[in-house]
Amino acid sequence: MARQYIHTERAPAAIGTYSQAVRVGSTVYLSGQTPLDPATGELVEGPIEVHIRRVFENLRAVAEAAGGDFTKVVKLHVFLTDLSNFSRLSEVMTEYFEPPYPARSTIEVKGLPRGAQVEMDMVMVLDD
Repeated sequence: MARQYIHTERAPAAIGTYSQAVRVGSTVYLSGQTPLDPATGELVEGPIEVHIRRVFENLRAVAEAAGGDFTKVVKLHVFLTDLSNFSRLSEVMTEYFEPPYPARSTIEVKGLPRGAQVEMDMVMVLDD
């Protein structure tokens, strides 16, 4: 099956050996996004909600570049360096998703690239 590699300037460039997203058939696998500002390449500043929103905006840009949007998301993986931010994550998530919500995993990790507090990746299924 053919693969399509997705890239957009509206999201941070990959900081490693990966693509922003890969589409295989109607499924799009979006790589992890941290709260990097795509214009500066630097982490955003402010409370965790600002970081979470930046990650969602980065993911939205990649989803749109792949021809989709958050209504097409079936799975969201969240990595937090402090699980006490779980409720804040859920609150901000309601700004981007409506019920029925995608499946989600939230995992506390020791560290993330560039000292980020949050990273997310997701899987999206497009209608053909």
